[in-house]
Amino acid sequence: MLCFSRVLVVAAGMTSLAAVTQATQTVLAVQGTRFTVNGKPTFLLGISYYGGLGARREFVRQDLDDLQRLGFNWLRVWATWAYRGDDVSAVTPAGEPREHYLRRLEWLIAECDRRGMVVDVTLSRGEGEGHVADLQGHERAVTLLTGAFRSYRNWYLDLANERNVGDARYVNPEELRTLRELVRQADPQRLVTASFAGDMGEAAVREALLLIGLDFLCPHRPRHADSPRQTAQKTRELVEIMRKLGRLVPVHYQEPFRRGYGDWEPLAADFLADLRGALEGGAAGWCLHNGSQRSSSDGQPHRSFSLRQRRLFAQLDAEELSAASQASSLLRY
Repeated sequence: MLCFSRVLVVAAGMTSLAAVTQATQTVLAVQGTRFTVNGKPTFLLGISYYGGLGARREFVRQDLDDLQRLGFNWLRVWATWAYRGDDVSAVTPAGEPREHYLRRLEWLIAECDRRGMVVDVTLSRGEGEGHVADLQGHERAVTLLTGAFRSYRNWYLDLANERNVGDARYVNPEELRTLRELVRQADPQRLVTASFAGDMGEAAVREALLLIGLDFLCPHRPRHADSPRQTAQKTRELVEIMRKLGRLVPVHYQEPFRRGYGDWEPLAADFLADLRGALEGGAAGWCLHNGSQRSSSDGQPHRSFSLRQRRLFAQLDAEELSAASQASSLLRY
């Protein structure tokens, strides 16, 4: 087991290597309620790529080629991910480095940087492999990732996936504020969020922006058939709450509904309606979310949950591919 001082040494070593071997080409920032990429207002149109650290490099390159061809410019990968016994996490539950996967994450960030793409790096609190176990492990993981990839400006950190859910995922606001301050001290320019399960009311927005100090909001809206028709209004409500609180930041839909999750199987038209609602309401980003098929005994197709054997675009079904092919035509900027 590696001690916390060893984590800092590894992070420092990787930072110096990155600084020597590349100069960042893609700079993500925030301007009011929008994201900017290299100073230009940019809507983040992305896709779930959760188990990306387990994918072969040729799979990743092919998927990125397809994403760019279709006008997508970001993806969401987890630094803590295990699926059906396959742990591809970049950190251990104690927040220590798993150097093979940490290097894979660095390569993915660098490849996306070269292509002008943004990477969401997500952590999740929980039990067992594919999670950070407690606050101490969480602090180590945040320190490691922030230090290791400091020279790249094309990624942001989701401190804790669905941090408000009252199970092992839960991270209280005071701990999140501590984690956010760790990032601020190590890398003041790094954008940070902490995703929220469900629609956010005034109390949740106040907590996120004024107590924790997040740079943007990532609500995971409810997954039901009425959801796409609600997104525009729910986004407007969020913007109005922020205006009232005196702090306007982007609203980023990094994990909407998906196929294979429950009884409702959204069609391409539903994905596109949700994206259209996000745009009309003033959101700054949206994700074509995807994952395993819960109704099948083996979880097939795994989609982004496992990319060991097949790349993502070889696992998306006809409705998802149709949505992906049309999504960028809806963008205004």
